[in-house]
Amino acid sequence: MTTAIRTTLPARIADPAFARRTALADDVSQWSYTELLGEATAWRERLAPAEAGDRIAYLVAPGRHHVAVQLGIWARAAIAVPLAVSHPPRELEHVLDDARPRVVVIDPALPRASRLTASARARGAATLTVPQPWVRAARRHRPGPRRAPPRPADPALLVYTSGTTGRPRGVLATHRNLAAQITALTAAWGWTAEDRILHTLPLHHVHGLVNALACALWSGAACEFGPGAPASVWDRLASGEITLFMSVPTVYKRLIREWEEAPEPTRRRWSRGAAGLRLTVSGSAPLPADTLERWRGITGHTLLERYGMTEIGMALSNPLAGERRPGHVGLPLPGAEVRIVDDSGRPVPPGRQGEIEVRSPQVFCEYWGRPDDTAAAFRDGWFRTGDEGCVGEGGYFRILGRRSADIVKTGGYKVSALEVEEAYRAHPAVRDVAVVGLPHREWGEQLRAAWVPADVPRVPSGAELRAWGKERLAPYKVPHRFLAAPALPAGAMGKVRKAEVRRMFAR
Repeated sequence: MTTAIRTTLPARIADPAFARRTALADDVSQWSYTELLGEATAWRERLAPAEAGDRIAYLVAPGRHHVAVQLGIWARAAIAVPLAVSHPPRELEHVLDDARPRVVVIDPALPRASRLTASARARGAATLTVPQPWVRAARRHRPGPRRAPPRPADPALLVYTSGTTGRPRGVLATHRNLAAQITALTAAWGWTAEDRILHTLPLHHVHGLVNALACALWSGAACEFGPGAPASVWDRLASGEITLFMSVPTVYKRLIREWEEAPEPTRRRWSRGAAGLRLTVSGSAPLPADTLERWRGITGHTLLERYGMTEIGMALSNPLAGERRPGHVGLPLPGAEVRIVDDSGRPVPPGRQGEIEVRSPQVFCEYWGRPDDTAAAFRDGWFRTGDEGCVGEGGYFRILGRRSADIVKTGGYKVSALEVEEAYRAHPAVRDVAVVGLPHREWGEQLRAAWVPADVPRVPSGAELRAWGKERLAPYKVPHRFLAAPALPAGAMGKVRKAEVRRMFAR
């Protein structure tokens, strides 16, 4: 087995008895580790136009094909560039222009396949299609000539940021970076070969790609790709076959709503079955306290919230065994050093807020093609996350938001938009809310709130919401204007796009 394949697959795959265990599954079939390795080996040979270090992009739906293509890329010592199946052509073409892949693998069944094929060829890239149906001969494929495996320091994965605060940038991670991310999580979250995760996350983001998929395969566990419909998710969580589930706050809210609208016998069955899960994890966006409490009331599980980003994987996590503190993202993961610093880079005492910095083998090596951005992102060997936070009792970290989007400087105060949002989510008429700062001649910035009304008999006015806030928040933390909207603009992982929220107030 090459070093590249070992980045994901377990060492025990060399044991024939173990290799027959289920690696991947969906609602129709399942595939053993032997079968997955065979298809990955077939892709290694099929990607012949690419050489070591070339970028290979792929637009493939989550499932066995996606995983086999990714492993085949690594076995060829090339760089994997996953594309988001939900992104519009303009976003996909931005990645093609930026990454300049040698080969693009495309699933012809996807809606944007023909447009992407034309775009890739126009840029000089070779195109390959995912076999339809799956070529089962891959199971019996004999490897071609032996190739030198990539070294741990070689680049492995180029993932693009979500673009919530600017144009998406390519984040390049090495095999060593990925191995550090995976081993930290498998140790902290107690992964074993007996686990089976229900995977409903996209695979162009570290949440689905590393936290869920890579950790499962590294551990020799089973990864089941499931449909995202809330009732179907509940049925699988309650089946007694699933041990782990990871998702984003938006999905947990949908699951809660589905449970609340279900008949009483169905609710009892779902709650009783889901109580047997080993672990449920939330991330990629702040977890509202009421969502955590409602999920605990329904399933008996306290969601484990963690903190990470594309550039670092996961750096902080509430404990598997121990207190999972609402509103906090826990303690540093194994191998990660995390600190809070002031604007000059000096560490601040507990309780004081500042920028979160991380130093770890997990941290990426560079922003693709952006040496100035890469240099600016580091200070004395520490990665500057751009997030504001503080350390509380027991060393638990709390995230206050993006310094560029969620920290509003108004009247000489620094206000966490996330704190204000959390307060207003407690209002019975507010389903969701996003707070931003807009330039103001007198105050520097002024708080504004876009909000989604809940199903209530009467929708309160902005003046009423402002008065309600003054009873619970310091006056300078209360938004001056409220704008009701049917939904908040958000990305694939549920992160609200604050730049678009600001534009809502300019219309």
